[in-house]
Amino acid sequence: MTSGTYFAWELTDRGDAPCVRDDRVELSYSQFAARVDALAEQLQSFGVGPGDVVATFLPNRVELLLTLMAAWRLRAVATPVNPGFTDTEAEYQLADSGASVVVAQAPVGDAGARTWLDVDAIATAASPGWNPPAPATASDDALLIYTSGSTGRPKGVRLGHDNLRFLAESSRDFFGHDASTHALLILPLFHVNAICVSFLSPIAAGGQLSVTGHFSIQRFFDDAARLQPTFFSAVPTIYAMLVATVEREPALASSLTSLRFAICGAAPISLELLKKAEAVLGLTIVEGYGLTEATCASTCNPVDGLRKPGTVGPALPGQTVRIVDAAGQDVPTGERGEIVITGPAVMRGYLNRPEATAQTLVDGQLHTGDVGVLDEDGYLQVVDRIKDMIIRGGENIYPKEIESALAANPAVLECAVVGAPDPLYGEIPIAFVVLYPDAQTSAEELAAFVEPSLAKIKRPKDIHIIETLPRNPVGKIDKPGLRHTLAG
Repeated sequence: MTSGTYFAWELTDRGDAPCVRDDRVELSYSQFAARVDALAEQLQSFGVGPGDVVATFLPNRVELLLTLMAAWRLRAVATPVNPGFTDTEAEYQLADSGASVVVAQAPVGDAGARTWLDVDAIATAASPGWNPPAPATASDDALLIYTSGSTGRPKGVRLGHDNLRFLAESSRDFFGHDASTHALLILPLFHVNAICVSFLSPIAAGGQLSVTGHFSIQRFFDDAARLQPTFFSAVPTIYAMLVATVEREPALASSLTSLRFAICGAAPISLELLKKAEAVLGLTIVEGYGLTEATCASTCNPVDGLRKPGTVGPALPGQTVRIVDAAGQDVPTGERGEIVITGPAVMRGYLNRPEATAQTLVDGQLHTGDVGVLDEDGYLQVVDRIKDMIIRGGENIYPKEIESALAANPAVLECAVVGAPDPLYGEIPIAFVVLYPDAQTSAEELAAFVEPSLAKIKRPKDIHIIETLPRNPVGKIDKPGLRHTLAG
């Protein structure tokens, strides 16, 4: 690929090789490239040009990917909006990003404020005389991905073509993708993980992508058997659901034989669930770590090589991970501190938020707000979020330590621990626990189970057994929501 340009105008090089498919359409590389040009010309007719913002309000489908690349074809910026948003939530992102065109299934937000393009009216062939503009450069912004808003109003993370290209090509090399790679996409495409890890990285290797519709467990096994993918990326909850299903129907494991590996990201997975998932599903599962602000992936355990369960692996090639104290100085190996990331994957900043950008990016270093430990081999263990830390009577308590103790119980599917206000101690830990299907235990039994593992001040005051944990739009447990419930 030519230096400084990006994928959309290089796809024709792979001709009739399979590129992307969903439930409605299947496109080769040359067909996908032709459809990108057709949509780019259509967007250009609406006045879209360099620096303009094009939004999508779509479920997972091929047209969402076409829109991303058509915007990039015009040196415009793409911002995918969560299709589960209400009109009010969608309008916030559309207005904040300055989107001029929205590709959607129906008008969304303030429909009169911008051009709406019906996804079923997308052009499929460019005019014979259409002359594409000069290609985007590494310095152009490419994506505006909005954070989940767990710490306030969502912020638009500015990712450039240089960020995307670096992440796609480095992860391609790290995972050993080639033309035989086939990704099964089950995570939402409004999130950077799905765009970079499941789409751009395999495409950079000449592989292919199958986009599933609304995720369901039964559909996953059917798709895996029919499409024969070589990898997929998922969150811990999905792995727990897959394990529970295969334990009930062991024959379903035969659907997964084409898979070379699977990736776990977006939220931490317990060591117990990771080991169980690998054994029950017969898969190599590599856990990684990253933020939207670092183009989604900064560390990962290797598929081939030393894997250390309980860690999220070493820094990916070309990136640097450090652990620093409150003064920004490196701490000794094995000690806790804030995780700081540097390298070509680090964002440009937050859109129109210079103060937030300055707090997060310091001299080109991304301060993650996560607490971590590096071992002697450079493998990272994520301890917790700084903001999730509970201060009980002046003592710092990391909820993940309590969660790990609870997760060791075979009845526990997943759990979350947050701090609740307390008039004497300031905060006390409270646990919310979801059990495996058909598992039985009580709060008292769980409290007795963790007692030998936790100092008295770390033991949760209350353990609530609930059906499901609340989650934000990208699948992470909504701890702010749990804290708000307790405060109320």
